[in-house]
Amino acid sequence: MNEADALDLAQAAIWAVIIASSPAVVAAIVVGVGIALLQALTQVQEMTLTFIPKIIAILFMLIVSAPFMGGVVFAFAQMCFSRIENGF
Repeated sequence: MNEADALDLAQAAIWAVIIASSPAVVAAIVVGVGIALLQALTQVQEMTLTFIPKIIAILFMLIVSAPFMGGVVFAFAQMCFSRIENGF
């Protein structure tokens, strides 16, 4: 394994993390913007109003997109194991 293989593996790992976490991040952004708009329109500045809906949305999105995230992690693991098997 040389430097190019290590960099390729690190790049694939980072890309897998970005792809696998994107559904939860998008849900948090959408709910955050919606709550911020609601707070700006009603001038209600309650701190718990921002956290509770985000937590619920993220947990729901993690439950819904768990098969997708598992598939991404599985594909990355398969790629790693195939490289180990073939000797990089």
